Amino acid sequence: MIDAWLDLPTFGLFAVLILFYGITMAIIVWLCGFSSLRPRILTLTGVVAPFFTAASVLFALLTGFLGNDVGDRNRQAWRAANAEASAASAIHTLSIAAKSDTQDIRAALRDYLQSVIKDEWPHLGTHGALAKTDEAYARLLGEVSDPNIATAAGQPVHAALLNAVLRLAEARSTRVSLSSDRTNDLKWISVLILGVITQISLAMVHLEKPRAQLVAILLFSAAAIVALGLIALQEQPFDGAIRIGPDAVAAALKGMGS
Repeated sequence: MIDAWLDLPTFGLFAVLILFYGITMAIIVWLCGFSSLRPRILTLTGVVAPFFTAASVLFALLTGFLGNDVGDRNRQAWRAANAEASAASAIHTLSIAAKSDTQDIRAALRDYLQSVIKDEWPHLGTHGALAKTDEAYARLLGEVSDPNIATAAGQPVHAALLNAVLRLAEARSTRVSLSSDRTNDLKWISVLILGVITQISLAMVHLEKPRAQLVAILLFSAAAIVALGLIALQEQPFDGAIRIGPDAVAAALKGMGS
């Protein structure tokens, strides 16, 4: 359910939040002001404002933790994308510096980067690693692992090439794993429920003042929708309106020339 909501476009994502908190607000206001339960609910009059503060602080703290997790994941994703581009540039530079003919390595590297940009990156959030890109990397690793390179270019150059290819694989693995990370789903559920509890807390504090109650719940709901919506836009680092594109990898590919 949370995954389906986070996969929605920006308009749909905010629309669901507005609908969710709008419905809960309408139910709370109706129960407190217009339902047959109003007389019983009014017997709870006397709940002081600090009671609302307890729920709102918990909501704010968990929202902050969730936002920090999402931000940290995006920073890791950005570093992974740039590490992949850096490793690709290193492979290209080392292949040129080698005295032996390493055109096959550069061709395999270009094929890999083109597969990353055109095939894998646009579908990271749904498919993760693609078999076509796996094959392109396997070809690149096979070319670099050729023992003749060590003989012609020297063992240090060959070792540096192998290390760069392994760094490329590590960066790609990090990128793919971050694109499919769904460990925040439970936190999202907790934050959404705490938002409803905060709405109820505001209603309890303003039982005798229906208009003030409506305004208080409305203002909190609007703030919660804005905060949670902006965090949700960044939940998937390689998908959605705010996403990390393959710009660094594309720049590395462009720097290799034809």
